[in-house]
Amino acid sequence: MSGGEEALRREYVVGEEIGRGRFGTVRRCYAAATGEALALKSTPKAPEPKAHLLVSGPPPASRHVVALRAAFEDADAVHLVLDLCAGGDLFSLVQSRGPLPEPEAAGLAAQLADALAGCHRRGVAHRDVKPDNLFFDAAGALRLGDFGSAGWFGDGLPMEGLVGTPYYVAPEVVAGGEYTEKVDVWSAGVVIYVMLSGTVPFYGATAPEIFEAVLRGNLRFPPRSFAGVSPEAKDLMRRMLCRDVSRRFSAEQVLSKYIIYPPCPLSSTPLMFAPLELEHHGCLLMDVLYLLQGTHGS
Repeated sequence: MSGGEEALRREYVVGEEIGRGRFGTVRRCYAAATGEALALKSTPKAPEPKAHLLVSGPPPASRHVVALRAAFEDADAVHLVLDLCAGGDLFSLVQSRGPLPEPEAAGLAAQLADALAGCHRRGVAHRDVKPDNLFFDAAGALRLGDFGSAGWFGDGLPMEGLVGTPYYVAPEVVAGGEYTEKVDVWSAGVVIYVMLSGTVPFYGATAPEIFEAVLRGNLRFPPRSFAGVSPEAKDLMRRMLCRDVSRRFSAEQVLSKYIIYPPCPLSSTPLMFAPLELEHHGCLLMDVLYLLQGTHGS
């Protein structure tokens, strides 16, 4: 980390507060040299954000990661300069609109899978994937942020510890012991479920009840909530929300074996989620490239 607040204010012009939570405040800031608008997150003293630095590059692990540009530390707080995501978060989007149309959810799922695959290639697991930590930038692209719970598993190092948010945490995390980066894939599967239905797959009134439901892993698709959701989307969620970690998809497999895309403009096939072998009318690559540009319709 760089020096304290004095060093911060030499390099950045700090503006108005744009967010506040349990763990600190977020203010708009501007690079003194270029005028670029960024975000400044100030939190109480915390460990050095090594995992976030690893995925921030340069180049970033994925364009769908909120990159950490600089970090400053003083006696009371850590100040993180981050990419500015002024478009709100996925939690607020689903809360205001309810379940999303499958083409829109498919596009967001593709961007999330790309972010996770990039992080995992660099040996970093996010460990708290949830709609609250998925932000939209000015272009509408989805960005994975808040790496405060991230863990390092490079060189085959195992991870352990109860980390994450009850509704989204993987069963092996709840069970205790060691686990792998596939905990992020489980959490991403829950996010897809929430986007498509507006509900969580494993419910409980209290944290212990939620953990019990997660450990049981009884995945269901109630007809009232999933009547218009394709079989392909449900199949993908089953592969991501698989209790057997050895059979659960990795983030790379989500991208390489199960392509997520909106319907091809040259095809009448209404599939939104489809296995890789279901290439149709030569449009698969175009669709994937379109998604990874990060377009998002609010």
